[in-house]
Amino acid sequence: MTRPTFENELKELHLDILKMGAMAEEAIDKAIHALKTKDIDLAQKIIENDDKIDTLTEEIEKKCAIVIATQQPLASDLRLIITAMRIATDIERIADHAEDISQITIKLAKESYIKPLIDIPKMADITRSMLKDALDSYVNSDIDLAKSVVKRDDVVDQMYQSLIDELEQIMKENSDAISQCIQFLLVIKYLERIADHSTNIAEWVVYKITGMHKHDWETK
Repeated sequence: MTRPTFENELKELHLDILKMGAMAEEAIDKAIHALKTKDIDLAQKIIENDDKIDTLTEEIEKKCAIVIATQQPLASDLRLIITAMRIATDIERIADHAEDISQITIKLAKESYIKPLIDIPKMADITRSMLKDALDSYVNSDIDLAKSVVKRDDVVDQMYQSLIDELEQIMKENSDAISQCIQFLLVIKYLERIADHSTNIAEWVVYKITGMHKHDWETK
């Protein structure tokens, strides 16, 4: 494989990652909208579309394997390939959680919600912005933006704990609400995991640029 061909392969990987990321962002947005509006049809579409992201992940992994097998990458090139593989895995898991939320939407569609959905969409907005900024940092090799994503994970963790406390209090006061509260606990857990995966993406961006993992650059 010639160097120009190798660079074209890397560009294809880059574009595939961006395509996956856009699909995952859309899945999160639609999953929360479906939950708020009890839109079963939209939730079902999100579930069905998850297969497309799974397929794209497999294609990226195959491309990475071929590039490594047919060309001895330089250290910096190898970091790009490793980063692409790791980011693809995190995006796939983010999309899986959007699917998980959609499954819950279908379960709860016929129930009256115990309270208006205000805080959960706010939490979702932050997690979605984290994913967007993590992907933007990947596109622009922006270390500062990537590190800002990592810092925001603490905000999501605080919201997560606050919502857990609120839902636990509701369950103590109203035993009839326990089943629904458990489903909402799952929703916020999935959102918290989306934030974690977005943080992972940002950390891999820093690795791509510097060759350092989080425990190395946090001490500098």
